[in-house]
Amino acid sequence: MNKLTHLDDQGHARMVDVGGKAETARVAVASGRIRMSAAALSAIRDGNAPKGDVLAAARIAGIMAAKKTAELIPLCHPLALDAVTLDFAFEDDAVRATATASLTGRTGVEMEAMTAASIALLTIYDMAKALDKGMIVEDLRLVEKRGGKSGTWRAEAR
Repeated sequence: MNKLTHLDDQGHARMVDVGGKAETARVAVASGRIRMSAAALSAIRDGNAPKGDVLAAARIAGIMAAKKTAELIPLCHPLALDAVTLDFAFEDDAVRATATASLTGRTGVEMEAMTAASIALLTIYDMAKALDKGMIVEDLRLVEKRGGKSGTWRAEAR
């Protein structure tokens, strides 16, 4: 009836059967940013935010979120992740979060990397909202994925 992997021949939702797929090393990188006022950015950079170390909390939240991805996104496989890292970079008017998730398994870790990056950004918002309620989370995207049948994919630069 269709070629959508999460629908059966009758159009009913299903979890994709990955049991017959070979285990391969898989890596996914996702990134997003949160724009904010100069005062909020400075407080985060200097470690002076009212709620404490914003990036440390965001890093832990992102890692925890990656581990819970299957509980948050319907039909997503629960995965035994080998590693999840969160890196932060200060931009002129924003903080960029970049999450990397990896495992050796039968399905990719794109959703885990995307979940980690998005929850890290939302945690930054929560930790700094007293300084700037108008912060904007934007540009969340998959940057790269490696492994599996489809091999390597990289987002085009924008």
